[in-house]
Amino acid sequence: MKILGIGNAIVDVLCKVSDAFLTQNSLTKSTMKLVDKTEFEKILYSLKIEETISGGSVANSIVGLSQLGNKVGFIGKINNDELGRKYEEGLKKEKVDYLYTKKSEPIPTGSCLILITPDSERTMCTFLGTAGKINDHDVNEQQIKRADIVFLEGYLWDEGEPKKAFDKAIMYSNKVAMSLSDLFCVERHKKQFLDLVRNKLDIVFANEQEILTLTNSKSFDDTINFCKQIKKNIIITRGAKGAISINGNVYTLGINLSGTADGAEVVAVTPVATSIYDAVGNVSVTDQTGNTANLNDKAKPIFSSINLANNNGTVAITFSEPVFSKNDGSGSLDSLDFVFALSDLINQISFN
Repeated sequence: MKILGIGNAIVDVLCKVSDAFLTQNSLTKSTMKLVDKTEFEKILYSLKIEETISGGSVANSIVGLSQLGNKVGFIGKINNDELGRKYEEGLKKEKVDYLYTKKSEPIPTGSCLILITPDSERTMCTFLGTAGKINDHDVNEQQIKRADIVFLEGYLWDEGEPKKAFDKAIMYSNKVAMSLSDLFCVERHKKQFLDLVRNKLDIVFANEQEILTLTNSKSFDDTINFCKQIKKNIIITRGAKGAISINGNVYTLGINLSGTADGAEVVAVTPVATSIYDAVGNVSVTDQTGNTANLNDKAKPIFSSINLANNNGTVAITFSEPVFSKNDGSGSLDSLDFVFALSDLINQISFN
């Protein structure tokens, strides 16, 4: 298995609300609030449910990785109730290997009420339910060892049962990644998180405010220096500024593209004048070589033309690019790779 995620198994319940609704329920926009079952049901009572999906911080990332073609799995605690069964079904539909065996629990499956205001901001009310009771017995040592990377979430870091699961995962992992999850987690567990980042984690995901707070940095430059010193792979999201990954001398920058690339496009990267220096003050030049790369081909092959022979005995199909019967660029096509259909309302012509 490529990546195994361990985190809170939460059913996301999406509802559209007004700003006034948030005010009436004493909710702060764009934040996450932990609630008990009674408060959760009270808020949900007057709302229309738009959608329910299998969610949770790490689980959502694992689904995304599955959609990109990675072999992935997930461990998160659910109850053998209706929401728990929906949660398991949802992950399996996304080709995620769900590695927790559900059983009857005294607490319901966790759920998160996601309130979406007209400006598309999301405010969350989370009832952890049985998800918050995950422990080391729920995490299988052999499953951890078989994964190339174990991906954890900061939301799990609490004293007691969840922390035991967290520690066990780190102990037996080949490589461990973690999301700091949110500013609340960082502020609450700052000392422990800093120790994890320095000494136990291989890959760290954080937004700009989370990493600034964790490292007591006054500027983003201070954070960059911290990341260089600890020599870990730190991925930082920066809102409209994109994202950056820092790993030694390698800087991986997020780019936003629209449209579909066919591989002919060339992207060029150059330093901004007088913006990048080495340790002794030499400035990086703007006329770099080796600074271009072709975008990867993401255009799906389509028919350019289709022509029938005069006797209707053959049909010639021309594609927009070379095509193959296998996804590794090999294999020849034959007639079984096509579906033929015929529309005839008068002469009752049919295929032999």
